[in-house]
Amino acid sequence: MKVGIVGLGLIGGSFAWAYHNEGHQVLAFNRTRSVLDFAMLSGAVDGELTKENVSDCDLVLVTLYPEAAIAYIDEMGPCFGPKPLVIDCCGTKRVVCAACFPIAQRDGFTYLGGHPMAGNHNSGFKYAKGNLYHGAPMVIVPPRFDDIALLGRVKELLSPAGFGSISVTTAEKHDQMIAFTSQMAHVVSNAYIKSPTARVHKGFSAGSYKDMTRVAWLNPPMWAELFMENKDCLLSELDIFIANLQQYRKAMEENDLPELVRLLDEGRRLKEEVDGR
Repeated sequence: MKVGIVGLGLIGGSFAWAYHNEGHQVLAFNRTRSVLDFAMLSGAVDGELTKENVSDCDLVLVTLYPEAAIAYIDEMGPCFGPKPLVIDCCGTKRVVCAACFPIAQRDGFTYLGGHPMAGNHNSGFKYAKGNLYHGAPMVIVPPRFDDIALLGRVKELLSPAGFGSISVTTAEKHDQMIAFTSQMAHVVSNAYIKSPTARVHKGFSAGSYKDMTRVAWLNPPMWAELFMENKDCLLSELDIFIANLQQYRKAMEENDLPELVRLLDEGRRLKEEVDGR
């Protein structure tokens, strides 16, 4: 298999290592040439992805920020041809899919929206690893939901990455869900660490603090773009969260121990219902 990777950050670099480790040929493009050169020296990438050779690829993974992904797919649209599946890997889907489905139709190539549900708080090729996607979910937004052959091809082409599952959904459903499962966690963690107490916590914190603050260490430009593109869904989740916090605050302010116990037990039971023990 010949795979094209566009963008060699954590996500793209990890895809490069995953396909390389499975014996596939990897071509890549990166805006900063030095990163591409380093990736080739490291062995993860076999050569540069260009307008001349992109049509030879079986799969092209575009791992850029949303607006940059749209710009790249628009520019390269006439070059893809009928062979490769082109999948973006952006963290939101409505804006990217709305732009790229018409581009694919215009230029005659196959495009799907995608979101690998894996990562960590580090960014850059130096943190990439070939097993990042092992057992992780991959979300796909296809142009049609009745094309079984296409979905089978997607599963086959993505298999070297080692995903644990591949889910098929709409761009709207994806963005609604991701506002809760990912974006809210980053907003809350980032706001939580701003307490003045954070500067003097050493010696008083353990696992709870680490779990709560892990994703506060984020990539601000990337997450800001994702938040703004999905702000309707994210604002809705924030309103729910703030309303819930107000209930806890009110119970404590009014010394209402039974109500506080009820709220805490309600949250505990919901966690057990949705995620198990």
